[in-house]
Amino acid sequence: MHSIFHPNNPVVRFFVKLSYLWGLNILWLVTSLPIFTIGASTTALLYAAQKLLCDEGTPAKNFFKSFRENFKQSTGIFLIYLGVGALLALDLVYWNRQGSGNGINVPWALSLAVCILYGISFSYVFAIQSRFVNTVANTIRYALILPFHHMKETLLIALTLAAVGYLNVAFSAAVNFVTLNFGVGLVAYLFAVFFSNIFAPYLEKAEPVPDEAYTASQDGDPEFEEAIAGILARNEEDARIEKAQKRQKTMA
Repeated sequence: MHSIFHPNNPVVRFFVKLSYLWGLNILWLVTSLPIFTIGASTTALLYAAQKLLCDEGTPAKNFFKSFRENFKQSTGIFLIYLGVGALLALDLVYWNRQGSGNGINVPWALSLAVCILYGISFSYVFAIQSRFVNTVANTIRYALILPFHHMKETLLIALTLAAVGYLNVAFSAAVNFVTLNFGVGLVAYLFAVFFSNIFAPYLEKAEPVPDEAYTASQDGDPEFEEAIAGILARNEEDARIEKAQKRQKTMA
């Protein structure tokens, strides 16, 4: 009986983690109510979910720490994306109405492609904000670059969002209830798995910081651009070496 309720029992750990995700889900809903704070609340949710994945700290404390530290910048990013999204939606509707029905509506197709790029960037931007210290411009820039260097995770993120959207539309009542109570937290935890793989090469390998001296901004590498440049340079160097080896084999 003792072993059943032991904290390290897998079943107990599962339900404890599920309760944490429910708590994070509620925190995200409450802190998103003013609408303009959605960026900060999403940043905090993704940060807390990534920490929960690694069993670091307490979820509520991690959430509010990130929310407080990233509030200004995350809110600015959200408002930028909100404005750009509204313009893209109007552009899409306009060119759709201009279509004659004969052949391909090229302007509409181009507008749709930009909307897809916008959606991909939006799915990354708050996760990047949650783990790295950058300017708003650089955070958005990396949200446009990173997805295409990690296509597997990008496709998984897109499929997850598409599946959640479809289920909420097709089975509205029951699924909406589950999504509002658990779904957002569960999706954030799943995204934490994806983003942990994506961010691993860029995060500094530092010694653990005592919890009372820890800040969310210490978690990432401030020289994010340098880290990306280094990885790209190593990829180019590997390609150059491989090309040279092939040339030597051909000459032999």
